[in-house]
Amino acid sequence: MPSGVKLTVRDRLETAVARAAMALPDPVVRLLVGSPVVREGRTLDVQVQLILRALDLIGHPPAGGATLAAARREIDVSGNQLAPRNVNLAAVEDRVLGSTPVRLYRPHGVADPSPALVFFHGGGFAVGSLDSHDAMCRQMAAQVPCTVIAVDYRCAPEHPFPAAPDDALEAFRAVAQQAQALGLDPARLGICGDSAGGTLAAGVALDTRGDDVRPCLQVLIYPCLDLTLSFPSIDTLGTGFLLEKVGLAWFRDTYLGDHDPRDPRASPWWCADLSGAPPALVVTAGFDPLRDEGDAYAAKLAQHGVPVVHHSAAGMFHGFWNTSGCIRQARVAFDAGLEVVRAALVAGS
Repeated sequence: MPSGVKLTVRDRLETAVARAAMALPDPVVRLLVGSPVVREGRTLDVQVQLILRALDLIGHPPAGGATLAAARREIDVSGNQLAPRNVNLAAVEDRVLGSTPVRLYRPHGVADPSPALVFFHGGGFAVGSLDSHDAMCRQMAAQVPCTVIAVDYRCAPEHPFPAAPDDALEAFRAVAQQAQALGLDPARLGICGDSAGGTLAAGVALDTRGDDVRPCLQVLIYPCLDLTLSFPSIDTLGTGFLLEKVGLAWFRDTYLGDHDPRDPRASPWWCADLSGAPPALVVTAGFDPLRDEGDAYAAKLAQHGVPVVHHSAAGMFHGFWNTSGCIRQARVAFDAGLEVVRAALVAGS
């Protein structure tokens, strides 16, 4: 757990119980949860089903149902509970690039100059932090291997749209401009983000098409791409699978206020021309309300001539990369995604 998160006795107990439950064999878990959950021909992963059952039993509030401070603390804790542990890195450093705080993760044995991923955390543009995705960033850095630069962009409601995309773009350009001083290879800079961070990564991919130093890869992990909330899975999967339609609407309204949700900087899906964007890895989950817009965006990128690898984890839910330390199929999908990143950033170095 990152040092910025102060754990209570309850936090530690819940984490221990959750990790112990995830260590049970699938047949035992199936006995605990009962009949499989099947939607549109997809079967919910049995470990995910157990997590959702447990959250339902303890009365887990939807986004917007808790105070903002409580929601922020919750994601900082829960984002690391089921993530990989004890990842050994050469260095982890907090600093400021441009005007934006970042955290640099440097693995052992990385090339010099190093390939890098500029990472934008999820959290609906209102919650999430460097701490909520700390464990995931450590694992990505070690496993690719590459330097990961996690960006602490400003969040709503204190800083509504367009503060987040402004910060994301400034941070990437600062990394590009200071690549040599940071020990990075400017030809091998990727961008990556999950959920709301996927929105920001997709936006940076589009906004830098005319830059001298552009991302060589965009990694969009169950991204939010259409804040009109009009794709079918918003309704068909908008209840019962952790991320809910009511929460998405709360995040959208908190972030955008009166801004048009079809503004391409808020909703990259509405960008008319995606040509010239960097090659993409798009990751979607079968039980995620954001699934359909991620699937559609992958197809749209390909239609506009952008090379795309699209991974669909049929039995997973929103946020599953953060659970890859315990959920077996989440780890399989996480590893497969990082193989794509490794091929793009490290192969041939």
